Amino acid sequence: MPDVSFPAFLTARLRGVSLKYGLAGLLMLTAGAAFGQAPAFTPRVLRLPPELANPGNQFSGLVVHDAQLFLLSESRLQEKAPAQLYTIPLASLDQQLRDSTQSLPYRRYALQNLEALRSRINAAGEVYEGLEALSITGREAYFSVETTTASQNGYLLRGQLRDTVVVMDPDFLVTIRKPTQPDGAHIYNAGFEAIMERGCYLYAFFEYNSFPGQNSAYRIDKRQPNAAPKLLPLQKLPFRITDVTATGRRRFTAINYFFRGPDDSIYRLPETEAESRLIQTNGTYRSYCRLLDVKLSGNGFRWKPLAEFPAQYMAYNWEGIAAYRGGYFILNDTYTPQKPYSSVLLYFEKTR
Repeated sequence: MPDVSFPAFLTARLRGVSLKYGLAGLLMLTAGAAFGQAPAFTPRVLRLPPELANPGNQFSGLVVHDAQLFLLSESRLQEKAPAQLYTIPLASLDQQLRDSTQSLPYRRYALQNLEALRSRINAAGEVYEGLEALSITGREAYFSVETTTASQNGYLLRGQLRDTVVVMDPDFLVTIRKPTQPDGAHIYNAGFEAIMERGCYLYAFFEYNSFPGQNSAYRIDKRQPNAAPKLLPLQKLPFRITDVTATGRRRFTAINYFFRGPDDSIYRLPETEAESRLIQTNGTYRSYCRLLDVKLSGNGFRWKPLAEFPAQYMAYNWEGIAAYRGGYFILNDTYTPQKPYSSVLLYFEKTR
């Protein structure tokens, strides 16, 4: 499938929009000139309780389910971090959006049996790093596991939601082969960062989708989880995909992110590609983040740019998104532009 690329005049125009409105906090549509009139969003900061703002949680996923917002911790057991997720009532979030002085109550859910599953992964010669994505239907929750760069596989786990715990199924450990470069090289620090359920299927999106050949999303049949996953073509995508949320039966919104750092070279684009300008300022690389409108069309996924983050939020490491009332909750893991680091929850409110 062909790349979606930005013409130079549009890129320049967008930079002007970011500079003019970024500090005012207006999230502008990145592809307005290319795709017509579309909504704009205003980011609003939600005040997290200290325990949830603690960067040690390293949040990696968001889900709206059963009148709650679920926040997934990476649960980095090898670093002695607790295996857990949190929930905040949506009613309380709505209340704080109306009155910023209101506090947010929350509940903590332990992930029971996760240590045993981690031991199985490590015993197979792979190395567990943490949980990266979450999907919930009814009382059933699915998780993706990121492994170290050199590991051959990522994994899917399943658990049952109870009153105060998520009971992980000790027999459900689904292997997903990580794609590699044509020479067999693994993609640095890349895993299955986004998962989504639709009916009998679970879709898993690898973080890196700029392979020179076919790029794919993985479709796993929940009725036959150990069968080979079906590969669905995915339109070639620059940078990273760090989370996805459903907005319709066959429509999703994804976070598309470039994190500037000492090991970002694999996520850069050739200078000949127009979108390489999005991650550079005067020839210097910068962090960049936008939302994508993703559509499951026929037997594959296509995308187009939806909205660019305001300038002051570009350098947060955004890893969680959940659609809510025409807008989105957005959450970073740990990293912010300056220390002290913290987890920050935004609500992108639809303003047009």
